[in-house]
Amino acid sequence: MPANQILEYLKKHGETMDSDIANAIGLPLTKTRSLLAELIAKTDVIACETIKFEKGKKIEGLSCRVSGFTPKAKPGAKSKVQLKLS
Repeated sequence: MPANQILEYLKKHGETMDSDIANAIGLPLTKTRSLLAELIAKTDVIACETIKFEKGKKIEGLSCRVSGFTPKAKPGAKSKVQLKLS
């Protein structure tokens, strides 16, 4: 089912634009947005309208992530918070 594909994609890739999801799972953007609307209504997905610019081109869409899901930390060195006490 495409809705499950969307959830799995978001779990694997984290917060993602709706257009990226549509391209990745091979659905038209309008169909992807309607499926996202259903998932948002069920509170499985959280989304917000976003405007971003890539190479001077304005891109509008939905930035989506799975509700209540915390992805695993990526491997590699982590920055350490340094507190200065004066």
